[in-house]
Amino acid sequence: MNPTILVADDDKGIRDIFQVLLGREGFSLDLKADGDDLLADRFKLPDLFLIDNQLSGTSGLDICRHLKNSPHTRDIPVIMVSACPDIGILSKEAGADDYIEKPFDINYLLRLIRGYLQKRKPVRNAG
Repeated sequence: MNPTILVADDDKGIRDIFQVLLGREGFSLDLKADGDDLLADRFKLPDLFLIDNQLSGTSGLDICRHLKNSPHTRDIPVIMVSACPDIGILSKEAGADDYIEKPFDINYLLRLIRGYLQKRKPVRNAG
């Protein structure tokens, strides 16, 4: 079974890019257009979260804090994605495991994702 990545990004074009690029690499994807389901814990547990910092109506950093404070998701890696030059500091303060700045190099992103997935056993339950 392929690792699942939950991607939260309000830009459909970015979600489509992630779907094509990450799907081609063999990852299963759960795509979210906003953070509402994440804040309400309405999702299947993924193996990794990839969260945009600026979601419509919700801060990706607030979602990250929520995930890292929940006993069900605190051990699942969270990678923040942002064009914000301060995302490194902000994501660390929110408890994210890592971050990547837009525009990003897809090969670097894939190395980052694979590195975090290799550090933990995949989740196989239905959250």
